[in-house]
Amino acid sequence: MTLSLGLDILIAVLLVATIGYAAVLNKRLGSLRRHKEELERLATTFGDSTSRADDSIQRLKATTTDLQNRIEKAQALNDDLAFLIDRGTSAADRLENAVRSSRGEVDMAPRSAAKRPVEPIGIETIGDAFRGNSTFGMKDDGLGDENNDAERLRAEKELIEALRSVR
Repeated sequence: MTLSLGLDILIAVLLVATIGYAAVLNKRLGSLRRHKEELERLATTFGDSTSRADDSIQRLKATTTDLQNRIEKAQALNDDLAFLIDRGTSAADRLENAVRSSRGEVDMAPRSAAKRPVEPIGIETIGDAFRGNSTFGMKDDGLGDENNDAERLRAEKELIEALRSVR
């Protein structure tokens, strides 16, 4: 009987230990269930963030392509402007030489584009210079002869043709 009583006590102790362990395990499983919901929300948030990041990368690529196209267009415009400046410089040198020769002054060598100050002038201003107005320092003193007029007309036609060819 003592053996049976000892065995019953041992089984009772083991059952109490099992019940205690089951209670602790139940607590941990409840905590895991609560954390599972948080983990699911975190995974959903992470998925949304990944989607937004992918969209942002696509927009960044599109913006980069657009900027590259604009840079190429700007480079083409820069080349065109350099060409126009060069043509304008040579036309201005020819005009200056024509004015000086009409005044009887000594011809000057053409100035380089790098040393020449850039001054904005309009078509009207150039036309005024050809007509003898004083915009470029030309004076209409009434002594112009047919040779100077022909030279002015030729220079004006060359300038207009150069401007048209650039368009």
